[in-house]
Amino acid sequence: MVESIAERITNIRSNLPESVRLIAVTKQVSVDTIRAAYAAGIRNFGENRIQEAEAKQAQLQDLPDITWHLIGHLQSNKVVKALKQFQWIHSVDSLKLAKRLDSLAEESSCSPNICLQVKILPDPNKYGWSIPELMTDLTELNQCQNLKIKGLMTIPPQGLDNLQTLSVFEKTQELAQEISKKNLSNLKIHELSMGMSEDYNLAISAGATMVRLGRTLFGERRIK
Repeated sequence: MVESIAERITNIRSNLPESVRLIAVTKQVSVDTIRAAYAAGIRNFGENRIQEAEAKQAQLQDLPDITWHLIGHLQSNKVVKALKQFQWIHSVDSLKLAKRLDSLAEESSCSPNICLQVKILPDPNKYGWSIPELMTDLTELNQCQNLKIKGLMTIPPQGLDNLQTLSVFEKTQELAQEISKKNLSNLKIHELSMGMSEDYNLAISAGATMVRLGRTLFGERRIK
């Protein structure tokens, strides 16, 4: 018997600590399926692409209590749209992008919640700061007064075993703690956005506060 989306959500939530926010990743998921997840209690939804999110959000305006999370790469020419469409941006991956967001957030009179994307291990397929690069940029990031820089986001490289993946998540938590010790006024790093369908339990054990689940909730992607 195939589980319904509501049953999947119930089963996953029963195993999630209350401190962990479940973000349903709806890339290539239909609006009807999003509504089913909403009916099952999901309020946090993540999208990878601004254009796809825009089309869905236009059809979901009757659900005003949804919190939208941008989890895909953000191009600098899409920043204005991102600020209008998303309450959270998990994929701020460079000082240049952070500064542009800060400037345009001031013009738009908004203050988005931000995660800084980090690469704990070298990975040519991922965006983000290396640890040394991020530590170097902290002072300038702290000057971004229109951003609520609340956490770190990471995606482990593909092909790691469980111990290697866990190590990536643990090092992300250690990095967050190291940044917090610096007591920078505009960097309140208490969120850890890490863990997807294949590794979210490892991420939770390492201190994740937000997990981004797509396939585990919705099965294989339904629309293109």
